[in-house]
Amino acid sequence: MITRLPLICLLVSVTAIAADLSPERYWNKALPNTPIPSSLRHLLTADFTDEKSTNVQVGKGGVNVNAGKGKPGGGTAVNVGKGGVHVDTGKGKGKGTHVSVSGGKGPGGGVGVHTGKPGKRTDVGVGKGGVIVHTRHNGKPVYVGVKPGPNPFVYNYAASKTQLHDDPKAALFFLEKDMVPGKEMNLRFNAEDGYDGKTTFLPRGEAETVPFESEKFSEILKTFSVKPGSGEAEMMKKTIEECEAKRVGGEEKYCATSLESMVDFSVSKLGKDHVRAVSTEVAEKNAPMQKYRITAAGVKKLSDDKSVVCHKQKYPFAVFYCHKAMMTSVYSVPLEGENGLRAKAVAVCHKNTSAWNPNHLAFKVLKVKPGTVPVCHFLPETHVVWFSY
Repeated sequence: MITRLPLICLLVSVTAIAADLSPERYWNKALPNTPIPSSLRHLLTADFTDEKSTNVQVGKGGVNVNAGKGKPGGGTAVNVGKGGVHVDTGKGKGKGTHVSVSGGKGPGGGVGVHTGKPGKRTDVGVGKGGVIVHTRHNGKPVYVGVKPGPNPFVYNYAASKTQLHDDPKAALFFLEKDMVPGKEMNLRFNAEDGYDGKTTFLPRGEAETVPFESEKFSEILKTFSVKPGSGEAEMMKKTIEECEAKRVGGEEKYCATSLESMVDFSVSKLGKDHVRAVSTEVAEKNAPMQKYRITAAGVKKLSDDKSVVCHKQKYPFAVFYCHKAMMTSVYSVPLEGENGLRAKAVAVCHKNTSAWNPNHLAFKVLKVKPGTVPVCHFLPETHVVWFSY
């Protein structure tokens, strides 16, 4: 078990305000009029959350909570009283973690405490309303192998020699003039992330205890028990490098390691009063590559100004590469597959591509040059676009 006790002081200021909010409740509080897209809601269902986990809310009075499996030392003991909170977690004497936190004086008067590896830890959030305790046990999804390659949604990357033919995402690019009823395209909307089972969001307080930078990459590998030099390690390294890469033109970018941080970044760029978040919806899970036709229902323009597009990355937990894009249009495109499968796809059209790498995959697919015509792409199911309306 990895213990990060020195981070407790930092967590006091970072998580005190929303220590008692789950990611979904945080969204609803920040954006009460904006529904969560299904693609993001699915990532809130943590596959690694044990069904015997305990969620406890405690009021002003003192209380003792034990979240375990009936064995001494096998769970988590939380004692809450007027003086603060006392936490014991571990597998017995000498093998656990002992944390004592007094009543906070910061905003919200609370604190978040996290111990253990991501996805296999105990979370304790203390706020004005009391305490919430979560225990997790099942670990991260199993890596099954995806060869790292240029991300087509990072526009300063050149396409690899084989990407035009080997990457199914190449088919997602098209020209705006082709977005008309009756147009047929070969598409697949489910994006491979390298894991057997979906990778899910960590709560922000937990995600922020995990390093996410190249300088600490060896520590990151140890945190997730990943072997250096393995395929998974290379994939993780590629994701971090993309997040640290220089910006394209005047775009503003940010890698969100939690749903809460994605909300904060998007709201900071678009405001919160009139904002929507949408994603592609396909009626069948893991639908194969097939020919789709734009139906007579017609294309609907959702936005014609700035937007924030967030692309899900390949990582052991949900990380999104978000960038604010100016001079973009967002469309809802109704599609029907040759097997009758229906999809409501989201397309983003970039009107100015002059700052993109001239050897980017989109230009190879469409046989156009940077800055000449609007370049569009459909969003895979796990990606999301934010826009004002």
